[in-house]
This record gives sequence, C-alpha cells and structure tokens, in this order.
Amino acid sequence: MQVHPISPDRLAERLADRITALPGAGERWLRVAVDGAPAALPGALADALVEPLRVRGRPTLRVSAAAAFLRPASVRLEYGRQDPDAYHDLWLDDGALLREVLDPLEPGGTGLVLPSLRDPATDRATRAPYTPLPAGGVLLLDGALLLGRWLPLELTVHLALTPAALARRTAPEERWTLPAFARYEAETAPAEAADLTVRVDDPRHPALVEHR
Repeated sequence: MQVHPISPDRLAERLADRITALPGAGERWLRVAVDGAPAALPGALADALVEPLRVRGRPTLRVSAAAAFLRPASVRLEYGRQDPDAYHDLWLDDGALLREVLDPLEPGGTGLVLPSLRDPATDRATRAPYTPLPAGGVLLLDGALLLGRWLPLELTVHLALTPAALARRTAPEERWTLPAFARYEAETAPAEAADLTVRVDDPRHPALVEHR
C-alpha cells in the first residue's frame, strides 16, 4: 500500500491517467465508480474527471446512483424515513443500475445507457432518453454504498472518511445514516475492497492510497 498526499487537481489528473491505462482502454467501454458517503462528495470527484478524460480522448457519461437510481419510496421507506438498515440494504436499485447502465457496456453490449431512472424527490420516472456512449468511452458512476454488490466495474475509487470526520461533515438531518456507514465499514471494508482509496478527511488535502 502506498499513500500519496496530493492536490485535488492533481488527483483528478492521476485518476484519469489510471483510467486510460486500464487494459482495453480506448477499445472498449470502461465502467468507473466513485464510492463514498454524501459528505465525501463522490459526485464532485466524478465530475472533476470529465475534462481530464476528454483531453485524453475519452468521451464520458456521468450517472449518479443516489440522484437517479434509488428504489421507489414504497420500498425505500417501508421501515420509516430514517431506518439505517433500510438505507444500507434497500435504497439503491442495483438491479436497475445493472440492467440500464452497466450491462449495456459489457463487451458486445448496445452502449445505450439510461442516465436516470427515477427522481427521488417526486418518486416518478424521469423519462430520460437512452444515451449512447461511444466505443472507448468511460462511464463515471458516483454514489454511496456501491461496493460489495458485485457490480461489474473496471475501476473502483472509494472516498474514505474517519468516523469523526464523517459525523462532522454530515448534515444534521442526515446523521441518521451514520449507522449505515458504520455497518458498511464493518461488513464491506470499502477501503480494502476498492482498487483505489482517497482519504478525504480534509477535502483540500486528499491523500491517494493505492492498493494494486
């Protein structure tokens, strides 16, 4: 394991280099996930990768699991609005994520990705059109609790926070989710399961941890 203190801008460049060095890059679709609690801002890092990859000749498609691939409210909230075990087990519609986003990017797939399925605020289908990702393109998926679900991904990046930093940076109205992230750490060990981990206790001074 190697730990490299790094600036946010350099982190995006380093990750873009890693993505473009993956086997088959430029010839097949690559599926990259940035996993982390909302307080770790995984969407911001996924967004920051778009331009460095474009400069490297890789078209990208952004999908946010938390914003667009949650199960219907009738399933998510079956045990109440603040049940941490339901948040851990039931909120993410991983079946739809596989069917509409990840499986179409398998070798021989259609390359047609549904960028959003359901608006969690309205609990209605977004009716988004399918979007083609050109051959050699990169899917950039962000979300929480993504690892340990056997999702087919070419590269996974986990944004790690200590329990104290997670509690400090989680909005008061979202602190009911903290037991779910404690369970995630205990059962999934995302910092070990991911290909790369970024320590983000201080988002201004991240540190890249390379496992393999």
